[in-house]
Amino acid sequence: MRSYVVFCHPTHESFAYAALQRVLAGLARAGHEVRVTDLYADGFRPELDAHDRAVHHVDHRRHPELRPDIAPYVEHLQWCDTLVLVYPTWWAGQPAMLKGWFDRVWAMGVAWDLPAGTNHIRPLLRNIHTLVAVTSHGSSKWVNAVEGETGKRTMTRALRFACNVRVRTHWIAFYGIDRASDRSRRRFLDRVEERLATL
Repeated sequence: MRSYVVFCHPTHESFAYAALQRVLAGLARAGHEVRVTDLYADGFRPELDAHDRAVHHVDHRRHPELRPDIAPYVEHLQWCDTLVLVYPTWWAGQPAMLKGWFDRVWAMGVAWDLPAGTNHIRPLLRNIHTLVAVTSHGSSKWVNAVEGETGKRTMTRALRFACNVRVRTHWIAFYGIDRASDRSRRRFLDRVEERLATL
């Protein structure tokens, strides 16, 4: 198994970073080969500029010329069979840094293609058979359900479409973290490690 872990949080003193450590421990127990990206530590630029917009979205007749800063992320995506996203949920979705990674890296010619003569896109990341999200929510499961679970839908519907047709998704979420006890936080971290160890 080849697992690519993408971590998105600005500090290493966070609960998300603790979850990352348990993700890596679980994958190690399962014998996975692992690559890790820390988007904030990398100084990843999440915003699309005019050049990105033009080559990724305007001219669908040719593949974009990917910038050098994107190339390592593309290589990791095309290498892995398991993608693990570790991040906090902010404003009902992924942090802007991670959303920008989707916008810039999951581009035409990388995650999808538009064959000539059709208006149906074709998925290109067929190597990815497993998608995992490990996240936390300040609010309860009920509040998130009312809001529509935007972050969950991004993974289980949008990202999933670019992967293998039989891709499995795993949503590992800690709801109500703002009022959670230390004990419940530890239980969740234990669950994260066990889930990743049994992928």
